[in-house]
Amino acid sequence: MKAMIFAAGLGTRLKPFTDSYPKALAVVNGKTLLERNIRFLQGSGITNVIVNVHHFSHKIIDLLQDNKGFGSHISISDETTELLETGGGLMKAAPYFEGETDFVVMNADVLTNLHLPAMIAAHRSSNAMATLAVMNRQSSRQLLFDDTMTLCGWQNSVTSEQKMPRNTPHTTPLAFSGIQIVTASLLADVPFTGKFSMIDVYLYHAAKNSIKGYNHTGDVFIDVGKPESIEKAASLFP
Repeated sequence: MKAMIFAAGLGTRLKPFTDSYPKALAVVNGKTLLERNIRFLQGSGITNVIVNVHHFSHKIIDLLQDNKGFGSHISISDETTELLETGGGLMKAAPYFEGETDFVVMNADVLTNLHLPAMIAAHRSSNAMATLAVMNRQSSRQLLFDDTMTLCGWQNSVTSEQKMPRNTPHTTPLAFSGIQIVTASLLADVPFTGKFSMIDVYLYHAAKNSIKGYNHTGDVFIDVGKPESIEKAASLFP
């Protein structure tokens, strides 16, 4: 099984660190976020990983080369000329996943003790086009699921914007954890080009296909998006 780590973002919330470095190289207890997530994937036996790069891309590439991929086989998807967001970034890297049945995609700036093998098993038993790790936690943007944990929509609780490709009388709002298992066939039906979000792809598919949520509420999780979150992450991940 292969995986992709999104490491191309500008990390504007993590300034001033990201004025000189990519956010994936923020350090928690002596290890960069990128190294921690490469090793997180290794814990599930995943050692073939593609990393997309844009902001200070050479610093990520140099770190990976100097450390021999931290023991994994690392490929680079170069977005130096244009940042493609999550959806465009995955589509640019799509050739890397040829021949795969499914694969893992995750953000470089999340840390968690989620049991990834259990999530992979749940995905494969559900025949879903994708399975998204979600939690019951505070977030302005939430995915909406029915009683079978099938994705029905999305909402922004601040602006009250809502998208409901699958109508259902009752939904549960959950926050996306930035980790997903994608069935490779999904890549053959993506009606967007250029720069776009994977959330839009999942909402597109939710109207006619099964996109599932994997609720890992109770696991340790942190989005290392702000300077103060580095200190908190250090207390959670030794």
